[in-house]
Amino acid sequence: MNGSSEYSSATGLRIGIDVGGTNTDAVLMRGKDVLAYSKQATTPDVTSGVSSAIRSVLMQSSQDPAAIGSVMVGTTHFVNAFVQRRDLQEVAIIRVGLPMTSGILPLIDWPEELRDQIGEHIFMVGGGSYYTGQEYTPLDRQAVAKAAQTIAERGLQAVAVSAVFAPIRPDLETAVEQILREELNDIHITLSHQVGGIGLVERENAAIINATLHTLANKVVLALEHAMHALGLDAQLYLTQNDGTLMDTEAARQYPITTCAAGPTNSIRGAAFLTDDQDAIVVDIGGTTTDVGVLSKGFARETSDSFEMGGVRTNFNMPDVVSVGLGGGTVVHRLEAGQVVLGPESVGYKLSEEARVFGGSTLTTSDVAVFRGQLDLGSKALLNDLSVEQSELVARLAHQTVESAVDQLKTSAADIPVILVGGGSVLIDGDLKGASKVVRPEFGTVANAIGAAIAQVGGRVKQLLDYQAEGGRDAAIQKAIQQATENAVAAGAKIETVTVVDIEELPMPYMQTDAMDVRIRVVGDLNL
Repeated sequence: MNGSSEYSSATGLRIGIDVGGTNTDAVLMRGKDVLAYSKQATTPDVTSGVSSAIRSVLMQSSQDPAAIGSVMVGTTHFVNAFVQRRDLQEVAIIRVGLPMTSGILPLIDWPEELRDQIGEHIFMVGGGSYYTGQEYTPLDRQAVAKAAQTIAERGLQAVAVSAVFAPIRPDLETAVEQILREELNDIHITLSHQVGGIGLVERENAAIINATLHTLANKVVLALEHAMHALGLDAQLYLTQNDGTLMDTEAARQYPITTCAAGPTNSIRGAAFLTDDQDAIVVDIGGTTTDVGVLSKGFARETSDSFEMGGVRTNFNMPDVVSVGLGGGTVVHRLEAGQVVLGPESVGYKLSEEARVFGGSTLTTSDVAVFRGQLDLGSKALLNDLSVEQSELVARLAHQTVESAVDQLKTSAADIPVILVGGGSVLIDGDLKGASKVVRPEFGTVANAIGAAIAQVGGRVKQLLDYQAEGGRDAAIQKAIQQATENAVAAGAKIETVTVVDIEELPMPYMQTDAMDVRIRVVGDLNL
């Protein structure tokens, strides 16, 4: 398997799980070896599919459930809930900014149906600082206390707090939290500086989204814990984050938004593990979509731009991924004159019911793959009306779709290695334009679950640093690395294994000092 020393300390039995929209994948690993793997249909309640996947790998390997030390789960459950507008709770929104920021109110760019679901419980209070960190007016503590009273009267259980330039002056938000804790019992509070970047509206939006998912996060974590207990597992449970690192269940309850893009990131990390490639483009073809991301230094490259989630603009940490409508369940439309169109519809998890090779009435890309001998499913005899010319055209369109997505993520015209993973990767059986090589690793169909199983613990620092005031660049960077390391250790990393993954320095030209927006990420092995 993978010869990298990066994973050499990952000993003991552990299960990695990735819950996708169509399939729930699981692997059982000891050290760097895959002992068993499974693909199960994702169930509406999530946990039934997870239980089936765990039970399958335990039966295959004849392992005692009591011997499993840890279970790592990646899930798109929270982002799906937000995008589909379900299981969201009402949220109180406190913005610290008056007399400024009143021109653009919270929720200003939210779709109307979302505003209706979470309610427009908005409280604008005085206080704030300039980008230099200098306070332009003190926090109006009485206004915060009054807001707390109204929140209690309305029976709200979640609050999102934002303040102007909170990443530079987080004390304003923490002061609000302290007042709320004194006034309210059993309240969930999300502070914007803990989930987002500098931009006020995008950061505030991220905090609000996180708060809407709090009750659902409790429900999902509790269900996973019950599923493990029912199977006889006394293992530590972790969820994977958007950057491919782990968080414990308490952190997952507090910050469910940080798990929203765990699936694509897990696939990228799994691809790195399976191939030893540290720099490549990873193409993960699932049942409904193809996610294409960049593997840089062994980790998923993150986007530096704001992005939309369910129609809401945000700026929290997300992998730089392009998603296109190509998967094993993509519907193939046959037109006159022998032409075909792929999608955008997909039969998804109903492939075994609706695909032609299983006796269904819908022609899918999986049917075409069976016809061309790329896949062994169902009965090829049921495809006697499909022509060779049409099947070749479908294959060509699938290749072109992937090539276009790869081209969007390349930073130069030079060819780059492409790693194909996911259950639908059989759709691509030839070379790809722009790829120096196309790698199809063993166990690539469950690369996402492998990425979860080998995930490490991360620590981050994102802050504005004045190099001159900190005694020079080297001293400032070293201080930030130390803080990131302490954050990783606090999250469960072995201190002796912590290494620096990224150091990003963004100039702040509008400031009069030598300030830089510094972002540092470190990772270390899980300390069990």
